[in-house]
Amino acid sequence: MRLDRIMWGIVLLFVGGVLLLENFNVIDFYWRSIWRFWPIFLIIAGVNILFNKNKSQLGGMVSIAILIVTLILLFFKGQEQPDRRITIIDELEGRTSDGDLTEDQANNQHLFLPYEADSMTKRTVLKISGGGTTFELKGHTDSLISADVNTRRNAFILVKNVSKDSVTTLDLKMRGKGNWNTGSNNVDLMLNTNPIWEVQMNMGAGEANFDLSDYKVREFNFDGGAAALDVKLGALLPITDVNVKTGMADVEIKIPTASGCRIKAKTGLSSKEFTGFTKLDDNIYETPNFKTSTNKIFINFDGGLSSFEVNRY
Repeated sequence: MRLDRIMWGIVLLFVGGVLLLENFNVIDFYWRSIWRFWPIFLIIAGVNILFNKNKSQLGGMVSIAILIVTLILLFFKGQEQPDRRITIIDELEGRTSDGDLTEDQANNQHLFLPYEADSMTKRTVLKISGGGTTFELKGHTDSLISADVNTRRNAFILVKNVSKDSVTTLDLKMRGKGNWNTGSNNVDLMLNTNPIWEVQMNMGAGEANFDLSDYKVREFNFDGGAAALDVKLGALLPITDVNVKTGMADVEIKIPTASGCRIKAKTGLSSKEFTGFTKLDDNIYETPNFKTSTNKIFINFDGGLSSFEVNRY
């Protein structure tokens, strides 16, 4: 087995284990406490490239040992609460106050916006952001959007804007960037199936599970750090663009067999598994029906130490 796949598997086990322990309230993990150690991964990547080139078994064992020791260090450092104050922004009243969110402010929220068929715009942009969060699409709603939020420390807000060119933008975000990665949060989403959706996700550490097979999705854009992304797309529009940019992530995308698909992968040390695709060159992959299919999906991957997988259903 290739050394980079083994090392990536160890990283995924670490991230998944930390998220699981957080979800069961076993530990409090502060991801922002370990970001300052990110150059360590450049060193590990360099050692990996060096020994992978020489195909040295001893070198591979050294690389794995360095990675394990590093992750153990990060595990303990990540449980140290950052020594700084958090700014909480009250967007409704335009006021700011200093201090951490108290336990009493951790709550369950139900956020929604009504669907107005008469004023439906050309397209609807959904922007989602939040760290230490699990996002999951739970199905359809008669509202435009509905979100059930379960938080430990943070609060989410949902804002709607309509531009002059009739584009509706929905912004679902954690209140105050300073709150990112301070706890475990769960957001269950429901969307209306009528609009043409453009989804833009920006998250640090977290998970996203989106079954979009029943939705008209023109674009799906994901920018994440240590994240797990599982997306299922449908075939309700002639063209769908998917752009995924990650640091360390586990990404799986499911596409319809009837749709033609082209993948452009700029993946560095990442592992790739594109079942049913023909490799055209080092970075381009296509399904056999790409030129003849009515519906086409274009996927762009850009990742450092990630796992990218595309399956057809």
